[in-house]
Amino acid sequence: MIQMTEVVKRFGTYTALNGLGCEIENETIYGLVGPNGSGKSTMLRLIAGIYRADQGAVCVDDEPVFENTMLKNDIFYLSDELYFLPQSTMDMMAKFFSGYYNRFSYEIYQDLCRIFPLDTGKKIVTFSKGMQRQAGIILALSCRPKILLLDEAFDGLDPVIRSAVRRLLVNYVAEHEATVIISSHNLRELEDLCDHIGLLHKGRLLLDRDLDTLRLGLCRFHCGFHKAPARDEFRDLQILKFSSRGNLITLTARGNREELEDYLASFNPLFLESLPLTLEEVFIQEMEEAGYDFNNLVL
Repeated sequence: MIQMTEVVKRFGTYTALNGLGCEIENETIYGLVGPNGSGKSTMLRLIAGIYRADQGAVCVDDEPVFENTMLKNDIFYLSDELYFLPQSTMDMMAKFFSGYYNRFSYEIYQDLCRIFPLDTGKKIVTFSKGMQRQAGIILALSCRPKILLLDEAFDGLDPVIRSAVRRLLVNYVAEHEATVIISSHNLRELEDLCDHIGLLHKGRLLLDRDLDTLRLGLCRFHCGFHKAPARDEFRDLQILKFSSRGNLITLTARGNREELEDYLASFNPLFLESLPLTLEEVFIQEMEEAGYDFNNLVL
């Protein structure tokens, strides 16, 4: 488990993280979202042991990460700003990482190189941005880390490669019992991939939830009537959003889906259908209830 307790990180007079606290369970794909400058990269670099916290503690299974060589052997951080040794090829970088990660697998490396259309003997500096991102992901997975930290993992990838990377990450977590943390400023990139989401804003986690729990209590319905009831007639519902157009009503409410559907059916609608909520819509509801303007938090 990754544990961050009242973590503060400053750069001069600027406070990047301010009393951050969270626990990230093992074998989780954790999505870290927030606008640019919210502290996502700083949080990942603290977990990787690149930065030392000015206050608070950053631990993995109760062991401090910073200057912990044995622990860092199980952590791989793939930065948003990719770096490779000057004039290096992928094969050269594989040899380099195999000297630092004792679980580096050339078998995994070769398998992944067959999946992605990259020339492993060509200098990486000649690769496009998307190809360099692919190279970084191949090398990261080949190191077989127990904790994989991906900063803007899908940046520069085309839709086909992006889909392949998603499948690889899900399979990697299942096969290696690993934990993956993916940062992004775009919720849509993380939907249907992560099982836990944290929303970071101005150095603090505003929301930190399991996705199943987050989605479970919110339901949206679309229904039509001969004569539509007024909103106040649904007095037994905890309505979060309500709109009507003529005799058509769309509402979002908190509660059990089956119970809500039975309740709405008692008004004898001409039709009643349940509509899925996107992850972004769920977040908007949660943040508005907490008193935040979601549109000013996430790009």
